[in-house]
Amino acid sequence: MRVCLASTSPARLMLLRQAGIEPATRAPEVDEEAVVAALEAEEGRVLPPDEHVLLLARRKAADVVATLARLEPDFDGIVIGGDSMFAFDREVLGKPLRPDVATARWERMRGGTGILHSGHSVFRVRPGTVAQEAYAVADAAVTFADDITADEIAAYVGTGEPLQVAGAFTVDSLGGPFITRVDGDPSTVVGMSLSTLRRLVRELGVAWPDLWTTRLTS
Repeated sequence: MRVCLASTSPARLMLLRQAGIEPATRAPEVDEEAVVAALEAEEGRVLPPDEHVLLLARRKAADVVATLARLEPDFDGIVIGGDSMFAFDREVLGKPLRPDVATARWERMRGGTGILHSGHSVFRVRPGTVAQEAYAVADAAVTFADDITADEIAAYVGTGEPLQVAGAFTVDSLGGPFITRVDGDPSTVVGMSLSTLRRLVRELGVAWPDLWTTRLTS
């Protein structure tokens, strides 16, 4: 069973590889800000995080499905799209980009808990048929250590890692030791909930082991 990841995110690619899946990757051509702004203007409201990430996950996956229909009409498999955002004290925290912003985030988050929202969209694609979609949002609560020192924050920010990730942290790399608890599927915090993906794939009539491209042997 072929798998195409509608993302070039290294974290999402790593997750699938760790789960035994070696997907093709395609970058979706979606203007995320414009998509969200258009729907918010149409409905006259600000989208909450769960709706925000689901909207973008679905648009990204659908864009890649359309691209495959043009460029690889014989594609038979699934397409996976995802989007994530982190909210702390009901404020969405994107990529800090600057060291001073990342430092202020960590000083604020120390000892607190935020919610990582992750949208998932999975399409079953077959040649000559209309693609079927299943979608869902997964949430995970992330609690940060309350004894993180100013020197630790400075050292972590100095690595550059938190500048390019939503919420200014990772759970699977240098930021992991500063996180004391994750309530929910831990892979959600990395980029996608593998348990949610399995459920969606099954809804589309595909067995999860059929996606494996690498298998452990004794």
